[in-house]
Amino acid sequence: MRARRQFFMDCHLAGRKYYDADLVWNELKVGTELQLELDPDNRHDPNAVAVLYNKPGDEEPYMLGYIPRAENTHLAHLLEAGWNSLFTCRISQLVPDTHPENQVYLSITVARNPEAQ
Repeated sequence: MRARRQFFMDCHLAGRKYYDADLVWNELKVGTELQLELDPDNRHDPNAVAVLYNKPGDEEPYMLGYIPRAENTHLAHLLEAGWNSLFTCRISQLVPDTHPENQVYLSITVARNPEAQ
């Protein structure tokens, strides 16, 4: 049996200390699913991909940070083309006792085409 999801990329969460991660830190666990969203109006990076956490019971998602600029180009183009629903982003590692840029690691997978052999 083939896996339903295929590895796409691993990376750290960039900009974690500038956003809302501290507000939901105790809820974040390895395996927590996060959302990816293009941020086309980002003045620092035209390919910015935001990483969001939807806390159960809250209407607004929490902005946790971004996919690192050096690693976001292919993902941004695929999201821009409308392939958002194919991607899953999960926390793969939490390292609380280090620099904020190295505290959260992400694993992104893409759904396998069921018609592919």
